[in-house]
Amino acid sequence: MLTNKATKATALFRFISLAAFLLSSVVHAASWTASVDQQQGGLPILSRGGVSALSSNFVFWGKNWAWADMSKEFKVIAPFEYSVAGKNQTLNFDFSSRIKKPSNQQLVWEFDLNAHSMTADVIGGGIAFRFDLATFGAELGEPELLPANRGWAWGRAGGSRVEMRFDPPMASVYFERGRKSEVRAFFYKDEVPQGQRRHIATLSVSGDMAIGPTTAERFGLDDVTDWPTGILDWKTSPVDLSFLNMPEKPAGKRGFLKTDKDKLVFSDGTQARFWGTNLTANALFGTTREGVKQQARRLSELGFNLVRLHHHDSFWVNPNIFGDQKGLDTQSLSPAMLDKLDWWIKCLKDEGIYVWLDLHVQRHLKAGDRIDDFEELRKGKTTADIKGYSYVNTSIQKAMQRFNEAYVNHRNAYTGLRYKDEPAVAAMLITNENDVTHHFGNALLPDKNVPQHNALYMNQANAFAAAWGLPKDKTWRSWEHGPSKLFLNDLERRFNANMIAHLRAQGVKVPIATTNTWGANPLSSLPALTVGDMVDAHSYGGIGELEKSPLYGSNLVHWIAAAQVANKPLSVTEWNVESFPAPDRHAIPLYIAGSASLQGWDAMMQYAYSQIALDSQGHFSNWHAYNDPGLIATLPAAALLYRQGHVQEAITTYAFLPGKERLFNQAISAANSVALRTAAERGKLVVAMPQTTELPWLEKSVVPAGAKIIADPQQAQISANAPGVVSDTGELRRNWDQGTFTINTLRTQAAMGWIGGKTVVLQGVEIAVTTRNATVAVQSMDGNPITQSRNIMISLGARSGPQPGTQTPVYSEPVEGTLFIAAPQGLKLHVWDAGAGKMRVVHAPYKKGRYSVQLDKALRSYWLFLGARSGA
Repeated sequence: MLTNKATKATALFRFISLAAFLLSSVVHAASWTASVDQQQGGLPILSRGGVSALSSNFVFWGKNWAWADMSKEFKVIAPFEYSVAGKNQTLNFDFSSRIKKPSNQQLVWEFDLNAHSMTADVIGGGIAFRFDLATFGAELGEPELLPANRGWAWGRAGGSRVEMRFDPPMASVYFERGRKSEVRAFFYKDEVPQGQRRHIATLSVSGDMAIGPTTAERFGLDDVTDWPTGILDWKTSPVDLSFLNMPEKPAGKRGFLKTDKDKLVFSDGTQARFWGTNLTANALFGTTREGVKQQARRLSELGFNLVRLHHHDSFWVNPNIFGDQKGLDTQSLSPAMLDKLDWWIKCLKDEGIYVWLDLHVQRHLKAGDRIDDFEELRKGKTTADIKGYSYVNTSIQKAMQRFNEAYVNHRNAYTGLRYKDEPAVAAMLITNENDVTHHFGNALLPDKNVPQHNALYMNQANAFAAAWGLPKDKTWRSWEHGPSKLFLNDLERRFNANMIAHLRAQGVKVPIATTNTWGANPLSSLPALTVGDMVDAHSYGGIGELEKSPLYGSNLVHWIAAAQVANKPLSVTEWNVESFPAPDRHAIPLYIAGSASLQGWDAMMQYAYSQIALDSQGHFSNWHAYNDPGLIATLPAAALLYRQGHVQEAITTYAFLPGKERLFNQAISAANSVALRTAAERGKLVVAMPQTTELPWLEKSVVPAGAKIIADPQQAQISANAPGVVSDTGELRRNWDQGTFTINTLRTQAAMGWIGGKTVVLQGVEIAVTTRNATVAVQSMDGNPITQSRNIMISLGARSGPQPGTQTPVYSEPVEGTLFIAAPQGLKLHVWDAGAGKMRVVHAPYKKGRYSVQLDKALRSYWLFLGARSGA
């Protein structure tokens, strides 16, 4: 029983939550919302359509621009009243702020800094404000500085405008490097004087801008200790979808995987569709044999049919594939660690689960690897990263090939097959997140203190420029679009072709991906990836993915969609949301699965199932889905939808034809192309590669017959004021104004996002919940429409996590409300009870052809089944 003090606290939390929820409902309809970013220490943020127009963060530097990090702890005191406490150890000052909303169009910060000693000869620092002028500059113009270091203003006089004013003036307020996209306001400049100082900052908005609540207030400041705990057992699965894998046991029975235009097919002609996850690092090498067997079974029950073995070689994993890493090189694979991988592959294969093998992830080379110019790469350390350098240093390429040869020719002790001959191995990746076209070309530049590698790079750049009549002074400039992107694609392609030829010579038969499009890669990075058998993508989102309007910005689905090259299969070896624990992550699996089905993507892998040994509950992390009720809540539902094809592929294909000039001369991406984003909402998006004289190996894409051609990356495919969109199949509906996503098919009917207080009516399901942000999914498990099914799975999802600063227990917010399901009479409602390890029966009245399912805290579960028996 709660004490009187706890009762009062709970009542206060409920009052704050209700107030914030009502206020957020009011301001959500506004064009612009200014708020406090709790992830950035309570600094201001301005957004439109769920997309950030203004962001800010603390920035401090010591001597010679050495970063001086500041700790920050943010708290909500009352509705629109916050506090922040922090400390900067490098510059030796304490920091605090108090934030309030004195009016509907103002936020006020009281910044207090207390330096314990004088710190001279430093850069100083304060706050960096970043403005998305590419997206919002046409409407708001450019920001202006207020006189006398008093702040800045952005917007139109008499219209929408935001101003940040400091009193007394800051030490310095200026445009960083003269760019209007970033303003820096420094508390300290050149030195940190001993003593206290206070600055009052007032953010004022006008026009159709409004002040909104923080993320925490929007979701609700509930007392989480009032929520159920222990609803997920890490050893067992709350659902059993292993029947999906039964026809595939053992994995590989259909022969080797291969590609057929934009699809993956097995040797027997069966089309493949993979719903997967990642096993990484210590999960591979630290899990006991019994634990491996147990988790392989659990993975099958959760609906997975593909597992990527990742971080097997990474320098921070100990032991890794090289054992305890005491060896002098990275060519000697540990028999004991190979045995660990063999056992994983064997157990996964037995459960009908295929394996994706990475060849290089984060391997750091050693002196014994016989690498040319190793000294300049190791930078004073005993090992050297190879990303970027591998494209110009042939000795690195040979070391990678020696590893690959040993790895793919290793004979599995339990299956008797070499990895290259194992049909349960679905695909291989040459090198993870190691492109030279956008990220690591910069590692080879003249200012990076790698003179020998820079010389190799410059020689190849100059030779390419001479061969094709390109300007030499432009071709090597990796950070610029233009001739450099032609050269970098060719450089990356030559490496890829060499590595693929070596693997094929070893006898590797399965599809090979080269590296990934990741980390904001523009479309100009795609050509080199087409040398592989498929294009692979990584995409990470954040809180509020369903609220991001494609008219203003991108979400994680748009980045994946922009990686689909016409007539090439698309795999996604990593998708997730961060920072952890994102309160709405429960909605992402079904959003990904529905979108992947609409787009016709071939293999989707959540990152990650585990990065730690799978023999205990472990700690709570973004990289450990296995013990996270927030993700396991809906991952099985997503698997069922995707693998059984509950959502149709799009009727319309949108083909973006950038042409050579746009592709290589402009940094086009999901971030800046409204055409790509909006097309992916309505139908299937593909990007067509152009014929390019300088890249004779680049095959011109065959545009699908009947495709709608897009030539202008800024031509929206939906109306300018659209609050949402419906897919051309009519099955998927996303309303970014409301932050909701619904799936309405014969076999899956679901709603997710800000559905609290709304009634969602689907074909045979009606959802009426009060939980602010939740997921409710109803699915047929027997292949029949829900209205005819006698085996129905119900998946729920809401916030899950421990209290801040703790690991256990994990609390799970109950989904509360009523669910109506039209289904045959005579079924019983069963609830998975993790504590008992079995189902229990719950009453569900049947009236007028519908079951009424009461959702409340007493269920203590996110997994329900409506069927004729408990095995439902």
